[in-house]
Amino acid sequence: MSNQHEHLNILDLSFVDIARKVKEEGVDVILIPIGSCEKHGPHLPLGVDSYITIAVVERAARRSNVFYTPLMPFGYSPHHMGECDQGTGTVTLSARTFRAVLYDIARSLIFHGFNKLIYVSHHGSNTKPIDEVTRRIRYETGAFVAWYKTPTERELNVLADILEGPPEETPGWHSGELETSTTLALRPDTVVMERAKQDRAHAPRWLGPAFSKKDGTGTVIFQGSENIWIPMEHHEYSDIAIIGNPFRASAEKGHRIIERMAEHLSAFVEEVKRIEVKVNREKREFPERA
Repeated sequence: MSNQHEHLNILDLSFVDIARKVKEEGVDVILIPIGSCEKHGPHLPLGVDSYITIAVVERAARRSNVFYTPLMPFGYSPHHMGECDQGTGTVTLSARTFRAVLYDIARSLIFHGFNKLIYVSHHGSNTKPIDEVTRRIRYETGAFVAWYKTPTERELNVLADILEGPPEETPGWHSGELETSTTLALRPDTVVMERAKQDRAHAPRWLGPAFSKKDGTGTVIFQGSENIWIPMEHHEYSDIAIIGNPFRASAEKGHRIIERMAEHLSAFVEEVKRIEVKVNREKREFPERA
């Protein structure tokens, strides 16, 4: 493990120091935190996903002694825009812009010696536009590229012994047990628990009674099968942007969640360090030169 006080955020270092660590120590893995700025119920701030993402990245980077980029605070959140005054403050990038930003970050880092890139995000919908761009990065450069989604929503195995809510409370979903806990741990000054409520997802009412919905995925349930994907707005299936039970939250639980996520990400980084790649960094296809 690296020194607790060593700078690993590339924003805090000169290019000389970064180059030395990359070339002399072979530190060619870098974490790229991608957040979001979107509504999270009336009791939580817009920055929930960003706070969790950067907290996990900072801790994992220290554990594994790898660099990370500064947080990119905007993501892909069109479904959270809502109607006028419904998701005030929410900022979304278009899928096209989002992919272009991810691509430009990658090509910049690869050109200067980072062979293994791991994007990290707590915001589930950031995953939706990424397949084309991550494949493009790999195919053009040979670099290792991965997208690490923090263990939440339907993938809670890593946190199974920490979260207490039963499945019907969707404990890992939006503004519920998990996200309220982590925000109480990381930014308690931003939480207004007097506004918190329990709530569940439902199918958009305009679909009619033949459809149902159990959480925040892009699918609906029809005749017992969940095989239909429909573009939906968040407010159409979540009345107050809460899917879960925030009253099960605690700061203590939030600290445990963040540390467990960081442990898991760090373990992944250690495996990525062992992967051999052959990278082409000579081809400089930046947008202004394309």
